[in-house]
Amino acid sequence: MNNLLLIHQATIVEDWIDYNGHLRDAFYFLLFSHATDALMDHIGLDAQGRAIYGHTLYTLEAHINYLSETRLGEDVQIFTQVIDHDSKRLHIVHNLYRPKDGELLAASEQMLMNIAVEAGRAVTFATSVEASIRSVFATHRLLPRPGYCSRVIGIRR
Repeated sequence: MNNLLLIHQATIVEDWIDYNGHLRDAFYFLLFSHATDALMDHIGLDAQGRAIYGHTLYTLEAHINYLSETRLGEDVQIFTQVIDHDSKRLHIVHNLYRPKDGELLAASEQMLMNIAVEAGRAVTFATSVEASIRSVFATHRLLPRPGYCSRVIGIRR
């Protein structure tokens, strides 16, 4: 998890557990959604930044790979890698780990778009937000591309 952002931590609660005793699939995405919120805070689109710039991030696309079972009471951590960016978009991967053994439990690749809330359309990132993104990307661009990135879903024949 070298140089990735430890962006979110949580403990799995009973309401998130399904009939098999595992974390319900929807709650993996809830965890990743909270991680995106934390990433927004990290790059300057926290509540104050959203108020100043009138910008927010929308998720355009998201893929989840469920890799291992997650159970009640387990602590989890999400590490985030910025894969790429342009003036309006962020391509990221959130990786959900169990810290007690370092096992990768799930990965979510996402494309996020910077949106002007009042106009309801895509706009370029504010200068300070862009600078923050560039700073994170400068470290992350040298990292290997995650194995669960840019995959296509389909049945192989």
